[in-house]
Amino acid sequence: MLRKIVAGVDIGGTNTKYGLVDEYGKILTRGTVHTPQYTDAAEFANVVSNIIIKEAEKIPDADLHGFGIGAPNGNYFTGTIELAPNLPWKSVIPLAKYFIDASGLPVVLTNDAKAAAMGEMLFGGAKQLKHFFFITLGTGLGSGIVSDGKIVYGHDGFAGEMGHMIVKEESNRLCGCGRHGCLETYCSATGIRKSYMKFLAEKDKRASIDPERIDSAFIYKQAMKGDEEALKAFEYTGHILGLALANAVTLFSPEVIFLFGGLAQSGDLIFNPTKKSFEENLLKIYKGKTKILPSSLNEGDAAILGSASLIWHDLKKINQ
Repeated sequence: MLRKIVAGVDIGGTNTKYGLVDEYGKILTRGTVHTPQYTDAAEFANVVSNIIIKEAEKIPDADLHGFGIGAPNGNYFTGTIELAPNLPWKSVIPLAKYFIDASGLPVVLTNDAKAAAMGEMLFGGAKQLKHFFFITLGTGLGSGIVSDGKIVYGHDGFAGEMGHMIVKEESNRLCGCGRHGCLETYCSATGIRKSYMKFLAEKDKRASIDPERIDSAFIYKQAMKGDEEALKAFEYTGHILGLALANAVTLFSPEVIFLFGGLAQSGDLIFNPTKKSFEENLLKIYKGKTKILPSSLNEGDAAILGSASLIWHDLKKINQ
């Protein structure tokens, strides 16, 4: 009997990660492609499809059933990537169609954070949950909202962009979306760096290294050493994140909020102030009902598993 497998493809501005995944969430093979090398999206789809199909042929008794793709500004309804700022294709790109044409297999595409949320639901800590948030704290802030066991897409495929809720109206922090004061300009690796630099400047202090080399990992190390400004940056970041999540709970009342990404790996430094602010700002009827937990997905596997889970989910719906 042939073993069913699918391809998970995570498209990033620098690299595209791909892997072949079985229905139990085991990654059988993986690799990367340098995204900017392909200025033509159809050529990109052809190259990646061919690589994956050849990899699948090397796995004994395996049958490739489809492709799941996570991408910035990916639209599940249309299979398009729309105006993604960090990809080499700047207009509305029918990428799912290009992969279908290249492979002859079913293809499902969505936003990368929504794909990761699906991965948490199929292969991670949300297997028994129907209502949860999945928040990625990386260079930006991504989010996937699951309500009644389904990803929330809204009427146009773009619902659930928590990172672009404006949390500071008079902010001078410019977001990649073109507006000022979005949540991700405060609660992300980029945001915590801005906060740290702000707190240093207020005390007329200089960092111990070249400012260009300061990132969230450096701020974490400084905080662990007891650096006052680094600790303050984590407190400030957690306070804003907790407030934003408390507001979001009033709309969807999730059972769990999963935090994922580099900033989430800071442990108590980010979780403690986030939980404190969250509970302080919750409406009373929601208090004590929602847990904030680290994602159970492995950092290195999440992108591939999340993307693969998209196509597994749709294939299982078809077979029901």
